[in-house]
This record gives sequence, structure tokens and C-alpha cells, in this order.
Amino acid sequence: MIIDSNDRVVVAGLTGQQGSFWSQHMMDYGTNVVAGISASKAGTSHLGVPVFGSFGEAAEGGLDVAVLFVPAGAASQLACQAAEAGARTIVVLTEFIPVHDTMRMIAAANANGANLVGPNTAGTVTVGSAFAGFMPAFNDRIFSTGDVGIVSRSGSLGTLACMEFTRSGRGQSVFLGIGGDPVSGVSTRRALEALEAHEATKAVVLVGEIGGSKEEDAADFVAEMKKPVAAFIAGRASPPGKKMGHAGALIVGDKGTYTSKRDALTAAGATVVDVPSELPGALQ
Repeated sequence: MIIDSNDRVVVAGLTGQQGSFWSQHMMDYGTNVVAGISASKAGTSHLGVPVFGSFGEAAEGGLDVAVLFVPAGAASQLACQAAEAGARTIVVLTEFIPVHDTMRMIAAANANGANLVGPNTAGTVTVGSAFAGFMPAFNDRIFSTGDVGIVSRSGSLGTLACMEFTRSGRGQSVFLGIGGDPVSGVSTRRALEALEAHEATKAVVLVGEIGGSKEEDAADFVAEMKKPVAAFIAGRASPPGKKMGHAGALIVGDKGTYTSKRDALTAAGATVVDVPSELPGALQ
């Protein structure tokens, strides 16, 4: 799921407004976008790359990463298609995808040995090399080359964490946005495993939030990590019983609360801070 400039990237929705805008930025940054997918514009070219009708057709020229800028109704079919065509990483940016469609995507990814990032993710960035999605990797006030790997469910909170490390002068190696939906592909734990194995990453930041059990589930692996881990959990002041922003913000019993997440991560050896601005100091 950690991409680089050698990976062959195919973008579904390349010819749309958002697909065009972000794909051009991806290409300017160094991302190797080799093709696009559009059923209505197959056989044409856009942004200097060929457009195909399916991932199967595009994969004949090589496919490592699939990026989906498509409506919710089309996401499941295209993600499954990308998995079957051989993509090893599938980045699903789309939100409001029905849970049963997400489960279908995850099953297809697992069956074909692919990493499904998302849905409802801001994407992934390998700083100075490539990015897939709509994180502003090209903005030097937010991203700068460094050695901190950042995992976040939220794109906006992840952007804030990246900005804090750029301000501190330390910078980032990788950003992995796993998405805010309650059911998603790559888990927090799986993202941490990838960063633990990533040679250029020397320290790890986990940006979580109330709801679900992703942070608690990851705590067992945090305890095994050799790299230092700092964490921030959003939602400390959230009133009990009130539905919050992300679809994943569901609390069941004593799981998914701010306290349960903070306690689990602290017990595992992570330094949990109160506000994002404290993250760089926590890793000093």
C-alpha cells in the first residue's frame, strides 16, 4: 500500500472534473499514471494517457495501483474489477458506499491478494515520490521530506498532523489514510505493520478518533513495534449518546470510547497527546 514513482497507476474516473484535477497533480508530483478508465470515453486519451473501458483492458500495459474517483454506485464493480485485473493496491476515495458493497470489494481484494485502501479515504502519499488520492502532497507547507510515517482515519486530521511535522522541521516519509467508514479494507493495524517494515520510516504517528475498535485492535501490534509511536485520538469532548461526524463514530459498550482507545494505546507503549500540535514533541 506504500506506493512509489515506479508503480503503474490506473485512474477510474480520470476524465471527470475531480479525476482530472487530482490526476494532473499526481502526475506533476511524480506519480506514474499510465491509463484511465471511462466506459463512455474508451479509445480516447486524456492528460496524455490512454483511456480504456475497463481495468482488464488497461492492465495489459501493466497495473500496480488502481485509484477510484467514481460515484458510490460504480465503486464496488470497479474495485472488484481492479482486483481481478491484478492491482496490488486499490485506493477507493468514494464516500457513502453501502456496507454490503464495501464487503464485496474487501472480499475481492482478499481473494486476489490486493490491499484495499478505503473507502472514504483521502489516499496515500510517499513524500517526494508519488501520491494517490487528494492529499495535497505538493503543498510544501503541509508535506516535507522526513522520517515520520502517519496513519489516519481522517483526511483533515491527517493533514493537520502532517502540517505539524513540517512546521517542526522533521517532515514525513509516508501518509496512509485508511478511511473513516466503519467497514474498510486496510485496518489501522495493517497500516502500522507496513510502516514498521518501511525502511525510510523511523517513527510512527497514529491519528484516530472515537468509534469503532480500529485503534484498540491495533494496540497489540503497537506493543510489538520497535519504532516509537505517538498518537492523537479525536473526540475527547464528544457528548455521550450523540452521533458524530464520521460514519465510523459508533460506540458500543465500553469499546470505541476516547478513554478505551487512549488506555489501550498507552498500555501498549505509545505516547498519546491531547492535541495534534504536541505530536512532534512526543517523538523527540
